[in-house]
Amino acid sequence: MNPLAEQLKAMGLRFVATQLDDLMALATKKRWGPTEILEHVVTLEAQDRARRSLERRLSRSKLGRFKPIADYDWSWPKRIDRDGIEAALRLEFLERAGNLVLVAPQGLGKTMIAKNIAHKAIQAGHSVLFVTAAQMLLDLAGQDSARALDRRLRHYQRYALLVVDEIGYLSYDNRNADLFFQVVSRRYEQKSLVLTTNLAFSDWPTVFPNATCTTALIDRLVHHADVIAIEGESYRRREAEADKKSRRRAKPAAA
Repeated sequence: MNPLAEQLKAMGLRFVATQLDDLMALATKKRWGPTEILEHVVTLEAQDRARRSLERRLSRSKLGRFKPIADYDWSWPKRIDRDGIEAALRLEFLERAGNLVLVAPQGLGKTMIAKNIAHKAIQAGHSVLFVTAAQMLLDLAGQDSARALDRRLRHYQRYALLVVDEIGYLSYDNRNADLFFQVVSRRYEQKSLVLTTNLAFSDWPTVFPNATCTTALIDRLVHHADVIAIEGESYRRREAEADKKSRRRAKPAAA
């Protein structure tokens, strides 16, 4: 690396430093003046920093793989608020620090929708964390001191959008109910939550049995929240039945 590239790297212009030879060749070919060269340097560096920032947010989000919303079969559910979901994909609730709750039986795509919303938020420049309720509560309950617990609570508080998936599939004791309440309270009216659940709020006492904070928890969640219910049969069950029929048709042909 030549001295100029080293200086650019030391100044934090790492991408331009690696592209210096190509940049100078292009500037010579197009006979750019100093202003044009500087404008191109700024453009290159800005694009690279935006790319790296997006990659960091994606990595930290723990979002994993998911199907794009374009693959969602809107005609399959018996009931779905498509306008409400498309508004959520435009991040309208995020702008007002509101919450979004997706209520649906298993297999109707609520996690897929939540992940697409999270991805839109990442693309828009927001910090996002995707976590299941079980993972989050296991993490918080495993802290061995008040200081460690506060540090982890601040971790779940700092993201612009926190997506908590699969509430309702497991039951939790009072300790876990209190921890979940603390997460919700710390984000209340400050930062947004997206939650997916297979249970109506009236059934949440089965998730946190005997917890005194359940009513207060629901109250904070639904205040400034859009609650979208999806009804119908499971996509996965439909796909499994279609695969079974396909295999049955293939057997005579193979024979």
